[in-house]
Amino acid sequence: MKTETFQNVIIGFGKGGKTLAKMLAMRGETVAVIEESAQMYGGTCINVGCIPSKSLIVNGEKHMPFKDAVAVKTTLVEKLRSKNYHMIADEHSATVIDGRARFLSDKEIEVTTPGQATRLITGGRIFINTGATPVVPPIAGLKESKHVVTSKEIMELAFLPEHLVIIGGGYVGLEFASMFHEYGSQVTIIEGSNTFLPREDEDVALRIQQDMVNSGIRFEFGAAVNKVTDTGRKVEISITDKQGERAITADKILVATGRRPNVENLGLENAGIELTERGAVKVNAQLKTNVGNIWAMGDVRGGLQFTYISLDDFRIIESQLFGDGSYTLNDQNVVPFSVFITPTLSNVGLTEREAQKRGIEYKLFKLETASVPKAQIFGDARGFFKAMIDPVTNQILGASIYARESHEVINLIALAMRAKLPYTMLRNQIYTHPTISEALNDLFK
Repeated sequence: MKTETFQNVIIGFGKGGKTLAKMLAMRGETVAVIEESAQMYGGTCINVGCIPSKSLIVNGEKHMPFKDAVAVKTTLVEKLRSKNYHMIADEHSATVIDGRARFLSDKEIEVTTPGQATRLITGGRIFINTGATPVVPPIAGLKESKHVVTSKEIMELAFLPEHLVIIGGGYVGLEFASMFHEYGSQVTIIEGSNTFLPREDEDVALRIQQDMVNSGIRFEFGAAVNKVTDTGRKVEISITDKQGERAITADKILVATGRRPNVENLGLENAGIELTERGAVKVNAQLKTNVGNIWAMGDVRGGLQFTYISLDDFRIIESQLFGDGSYTLNDQNVVPFSVFITPTLSNVGLTEREAQKRGIEYKLFKLETASVPKAQIFGDARGFFKAMIDPVTNQILGASIYARESHEVINLIALAMRAKLPYTMLRNQIYTHPTISEALNDLFK
C-alpha cells in the first residue's frame, strides 16, 4: 500500500476544518481533507443543518408549498456544497479524499472507500473535525421503522407528513415542530420530562409553550415511548403517561433526543487519544488532545454544537500555529444562540434563573414585543425582551429575546457584553426606524 504524506490532515469537511484547510493551503502547506460522504462537503450546517432548515423555515413563513420549498432548499444546498468543494480542492489546491478515516497510529490514517483501494495517509499535524451525530434511544421498533427520521433524514423528505410526531421537546425538536406546522402538518411533541425548556426562565418557557399550543401544536409531557410499530403507510407510537398506556398514529416520527460526538470507528485508541466522560475528544484550552500533534475542533470535542463555535475553534488553532497563542477556549465566554421557532428565541449570557441560582445581583429590564412598531408591521407581536444588568458596573449580564428577528438583535447585545460596554450605550444608540433593534431604546429605559 502506497503511503501519501501531508503536512496537515483534516478529518471532516466541516466549518472549522474547511476554514483551516484554506488557511494552511494559502500558506503553501500541503493539506488533505478526508470526508466520508461527498454529500457532506461543507459540513452539517450547509448540508443537513442550519442552512437547509432555515431555507425551509423562511419559505414556510412565506406560505410556499412544501414541494416548491424543498426544491429551493435542494438547489441552495447543492450550490453551497459545490462551492465549498471547489474552494478547497481547486482554488486553494488542498487534496480532498473521499472515504472513512481510521487512525492506525498517531501519524497514520487508513482511508477506506467502497469499491476503491485502501489508502494510507500520514500527517505531521492531524485535526479531528468529524462533528456530531443524532442519538437514537433504545426504543423497541424505533431503528427498524421505515417511518422514523433524525434531523438529518428529515431534511430529505420529498412530501409533507400529514401528522408528524417528534420525540424530544428540546430546541431542535421545537424548530422542526414550528417549521412543519407552518407548512400545514399536524405536529405532536412527546417529551419525557414534565418541564418545558428547563434551561430557560419560567416566563420565557411558559410564553413559548402557550404560543405553540395556541397555534395548534400538541404536547405530551411526562410521556414514555414504549414501542414503535409500522402499520403500512402509518406508524403507531405506544406511550405511557399519567393517563395510562395509549397509542398515537402518525406518518413520520422525528427523533430529536440530542446529538453525540461522532467518534465511532475512528480508531482513536490506536493513536492513544483520550475521550471525556461524555464521549467527546478531550482537548485543552488550545484544542490540543493529549497527543502532541493532534487537535480536535467543532462538535466532536464537546461543548456547544454551533457552526460558529467550529469557526471560532479555527481561530484558536490559527492563534496557536501562527499567532501569539493568546486566543484560547477561555475566550469563548460570550456566545449567543438562537432557536428558529416562530417567533425566534435568542439568548446570550446568564438567564435570570442562573443569576438567582448563583446569587448574582441584577437589575431586570423587560419589554413586551407588542410595543415595538416593527413587530406590528410584521403582524406578529408575540413575545418579549428581557435583560439582566450588573447594578454596579451597568454591564449586561445576559438577555433573552423571544421576538421576530431576535437572532439579529442578540448579536448586538453580545457585542456590547464582549466589549464590556454599559447597557446605556445600547439605550442611547440612534437606531434606524422601523427596526426590531430600536426596541433596545425602550427596553433599557
